[in-house]
Amino acid sequence: MSKGPVPFPSFGKKAKDLLYKDYNFDQKFSWSTTSESGLGITASGVKFDELFIGDIRVQHKSGRNTVDVTIDCDSKVSTAVTFDEVVPGLKTSFGFKVPDQKSGKLDLQYLHDRFTLNSTIGLTSAPVIELATTIGTNELAVGAEVGFDSTSASVTKYNSGVSYTKDDFSAALQMADKGETLKASYIHLFSPTSAVAAEVTHRLKTKENYFTIGSSHALDSSTTLKTRFSNSGKAGLLCRHEWRPKSYVTLSAEYDPKVVSSPSRFGVAVALSP
Repeated sequence: MSKGPVPFPSFGKKAKDLLYKDYNFDQKFSWSTTSESGLGITASGVKFDELFIGDIRVQHKSGRNTVDVTIDCDSKVSTAVTFDEVVPGLKTSFGFKVPDQKSGKLDLQYLHDRFTLNSTIGLTSAPVIELATTIGTNELAVGAEVGFDSTSASVTKYNSGVSYTKDDFSAALQMADKGETLKASYIHLFSPTSAVAAEVTHRLKTKENYFTIGSSHALDSSTTLKTRFSNSGKAGLLCRHEWRPKSYVTLSAEYDPKVVSSPSRFGVAVALSP
């Protein structure tokens, strides 16, 4: 584990990754390559129904600095420049989109042995400002985040939570949606190849409860199988196979008994790297 507390945006992330990451119910393809000079190129595309969208990402790393440029199929250009360890523990990122003149933002992340700080500032005359901080240790951390829109002088969000992490399990409890939602997540690692996770959501106003449970198991060194079930009756299955180094084929399926016309969904994702 890291020396300092978990940053607030990462509270419950391990459980969410097991339950939701890599599930895809469309047709997705990506190809990536990296040169010895630090230049990486990734081309990706997704086809759903009769629509196809794609983008090309170019990334260059030089020491602790990284430049990311992404061009999508609508000719929109997204750029991010990251400076890592400007001073010990500080990571700075500047990003913008063309032709959106109001998309510029500055991200700051500071990691310390006893606290973390994440902030996002919109680079406009009336910016949206978001701030998240945690205090604690690498095992127990308490944190909160708040967002403020200077245009309307209103608070856009405020959330809080607590996270407890050990080598073989991690748990998080969060108050989200401006205090209207209570979320709890838990992941337990039985071995380096097997894990289970659960996420429970309680709506305080409506008294509604939702939960999702899932598992992950490595069948061998190159194949991983994941499952998930929700209280609504949805059941999901994912199989990810590394058929050559850094190249993957992922098959996903989901059954929803509440959808009469087409209760089953299937998807395939292929990621190639020479």
